[in-house]
Amino acid sequence: MTNLLPYLDVLLYHHNVLIPVCLYKFNFSAMIRLCLSMTGVLLSFKILEASNTPNIILIMADDLGWGDVGFNGNTIIKTPCLDSLTSEGIIFDRFYAGSAVSSPTRASVLTGRNPFRTGVFHANEGILRTEEITLPELLMQRGYGTGHFGKWHLGTLTYTEKDANRGCEGNKSLYNPPSFHGYNESFATESKVPTYDPMMHPEKCNGKFWDYLKEGDKTRRYGTYYWKHNGDKETENLSGDDSRVIMDRVIPFIDRSIKEDRPFFSAIWFHTPHLPCVAGPEHSAMYKDYSLEERNYYGCITAMDEQIGRLVDYLKENDLFENTVICFCSDNGPEVKTPGTVMDLRGRKRDFFEGGIRVPGFIVYPDMIKGNQRTEHVASTFDLLPTFVDLLKLPTPPNEIDGESLIPFLTSGAERKKPLVYAIKSQGAVVEQKYKLVYNKGEYFLFNIEKDKSEKNNICDKKKAVFKRLSKILDDALDEYHKSFIGEEYGYFSFKRVKQSWVKVK
Repeated sequence: MTNLLPYLDVLLYHHNVLIPVCLYKFNFSAMIRLCLSMTGVLLSFKILEASNTPNIILIMADDLGWGDVGFNGNTIIKTPCLDSLTSEGIIFDRFYAGSAVSSPTRASVLTGRNPFRTGVFHANEGILRTEEITLPELLMQRGYGTGHFGKWHLGTLTYTEKDANRGCEGNKSLYNPPSFHGYNESFATESKVPTYDPMMHPEKCNGKFWDYLKEGDKTRRYGTYYWKHNGDKETENLSGDDSRVIMDRVIPFIDRSIKEDRPFFSAIWFHTPHLPCVAGPEHSAMYKDYSLEERNYYGCITAMDEQIGRLVDYLKENDLFENTVICFCSDNGPEVKTPGTVMDLRGRKRDFFEGGIRVPGFIVYPDMIKGNQRTEHVASTFDLLPTFVDLLKLPTPPNEIDGESLIPFLTSGAERKKPLVYAIKSQGAVVEQKYKLVYNKGEYFLFNIEKDKSEKNNICDKKKAVFKRLSKILDDALDEYHKSFIGEEYGYFSFKRVKQSWVKVK
């Protein structure tokens, strides 16, 4: 009975709060759409035949730099499986994460909304509100099996004991597992773990890089756990490469979905190559001539690559590949003072220059997308939810969506209409196809990003009309996000639940 209590809290919360707020805010037709999406009675849309309903896999690496993969020109880090997979689809040279840090990007993937609307301002800050309508919730109503595997980072996974960054006994306000957001299966950590032997670390280490643990080494618990969907702690099959540990849960989930004759949605959010970076003996040996930091950073990426190859092989062997959409990206740029690379881009994790938000990204869907394509078209994690809403004719969420569907581009080459708008503490940015505005700690930068991807030439003074237009877009967006945060769309109560205050960017 204990494990049911948090679920009951959320059910009561939805029934007593969400519906009245929606009635207050939205017109009748919008309210009807919301109710239909909640009940699964999709009267306004023709449900696709199962054979024409694609499976969906969203793969996300953690702190992987734009230049950390072979398909973007890295000649040291071995990523043959990813490189081969890209030949089956389209690479986005300008694929942007939803933020320069982890948690906000993850919120953007699931909602299509700027995380500043929801209060996920930064890593380990806020939670993904239960009022938010997520992609797995929409897909579950269409009959999909929905599974989350790997890093969660949108709330805690326990309130009964100390875990990771925020989980602790009695702290129910931050308790927010995947099951609250449309997943019917999960195997998740709240935040980071070592990329090899994820539950352990050496008794003495620098906390960032170490060689794999050997028999007889003095060790201690790392302090972050894997949690099952029922709220129990996982204790089995947790040694060795963390990407393999995750994939060992993904493939059985897919197998069960197929046996149950239903399409599947799987979010696979690897920890690699987030610190601490550790490579196992096989993958460390591939880079034995490099430094401690390099052999572990490079090795854990190659290990992740192999597991993605394992997944692709499984899909092909079971005749699932052609009808599966695979999206791959990173949550932000590489951590500072790591071997991660952004090539000739400026900046890294935690800032809105290109190196912090432009990440490796591609989409594979053989039934629809021709292979061996590469494009400079701007795409983002904000775009994933509206793309699948468009592709599957799902009910459009009544709240404001900040991304846009990629289907018009993929089918006819249509240009992007919506700019990407970013916010974080003391920073903001607006990204268009041609121009990019960055606000950084009181200073503005304007770049012709098509010609100056390294962001060397600030043209604020030369393009005053463009600067004025983009700065207004940023200011207006921040005002709009604040209105969402305080509940003018819906959700007057959840931000009070986590006792959040608005974060001023400017």
